[in-house]
Order: sequence, then structure tokens, then C-alpha cells
Amino acid sequence: MKREILLLGDQRLYDVSREINREDLSEVLEIVQDLHDTLMAFRHEYGVGRAIAAPQIGAFKRLIYMHIENPKIIINPALIFEDEEKMEVLDDCMSFPMLLVRVERYKRCKLEYRNENWELCLEELEGDLSELIQHEYDHLDGILATMRAKSTMDFVYKKK
Repeated sequence: MKREILLLGDQRLYDVSREINREDLSEVLEIVQDLHDTLMAFRHEYGVGRAIAAPQIGAFKRLIYMHIENPKIIINPALIFEDEEKMEVLDDCMSFPMLLVRVERYKRCKLEYRNENWELCLEELEGDLSELIQHEYDHLDGILATMRAKSTMDFVYKKK
């Protein structure tokens, strides 16, 4: 079911999400369906959207749903940064769809997580996928891209 996306200014976006236990998997899969439906509806309306974190729909679990070519369920992610190389990007967010924020993100990272079968997975990400997972991971800790802006002049209004 498509759910309402919490928007910038909603204090719940700053809450830290809880770890998921294996016993929670049936509940997680229900949330995943809502994340999918919400992401697809956003994509239909705005023409963009590659991933969404559960807190953005008010489900405060450490869960990310990514759908680029295929759906990916990311449970209890951990990020590992093995070098300090960063990149500057204009970050967008479904919680503030008409705003871009200039931020610095690590160019590469390793992502460790559990999938929907509770299997431990490890992936190396670079460039835009590294940036994307860092953005979604921040949501799990109650951090928004607006909080990572390098200065007050790093905000850009986006036309639909």
C-alpha cells in the first residue's frame, strides 16, 4: 500500500531507527511492500526515485528498499569506508522533493546487510550507488541531507 512520505519539518524524520531481529521478518516484508508501492508512486509523480528508507514512511526499522534494475531489500545495513576519497554531489530526497542539497559523500563504500532471507551480504559500491546508500543509511540514524550541507548557500530549488 502506498504510504505518505514524511516531509522536511516532520520531527519524526530525526528519530533513530531500531535494529531488526530475524523474528521480525514477516512484519518487514509487509513494510517492504509499502516501501515498493510508495517508491513507485513517487517515481510516477516525479520521474525519479531509486531507494527509500523505512523511516520515511514512519516505520522506524533499519530497513532500506532499493529498486534500480531489480528490487533489493537491505536489512540492518552497516557501511565501511576504507579510504577518505570524497565527492561533492547535489543530493535530492523524497522527503523534500523540490530541493537539492550540495553535500560531500564518500566515493566508495562497502555495504554489509541482511537480505529478505536473513543471509549476510557484502557489496562494494562506488560513485552514485555509494552516495545513494549513504543518503538512505543516514535516514536510519535520523540524519537528513539538509544537515550535511556544506554551507547555507548549498541549497537549490528544483523545478518539477
